[in-house]
Amino acid sequence: MEYRQLGRSGLRVSVFCLGSMTWGEQNTEAEGHAQLDAAFARGVNFIDTAEMYPIPPRAETQGRTEEIIGSWLKKRGRRDDVIIAGKAVGPVPDNYYRDGEIRLDKANITAAVEASLRRLDTDYIDLYQVH
Repeated sequence: MEYRQLGRSGLRVSVFCLGSMTWGEQNTEAEGHAQLDAAFARGVNFIDTAEMYPIPPRAETQGRTEEIIGSWLKKRGRRDDVIIAGKAVGPVPDNYYRDGEIRLDKANITAAVEASLRRLDTDYIDLYQVH
């Protein structure tokens, strides 16, 4: 696997990033774990996720993808080997995120990060973006 530095962060990420947007809706937790295992066995160390996943977004499943990643990290004990790229949702038509308060301000971004950290069962996210 080829790796590259992520900006000026000092983080080395695989050139392939594993997307996770179907876990918890179109794929089960077991399937998500199997995909993670297969990717990491091949050298992928970079996972993309978002607070709005899985897709299609629904209030009933929102955040489930991050929970699946979190359970995998806990079972495998691989947090230090993984680079997690997460995202906060920006303005969307279905406004059930953060009690309907979707603003890209300090309070909302802080709330989004804290909720993602809980679901991922970790104390840090390596790269955080706006979706």
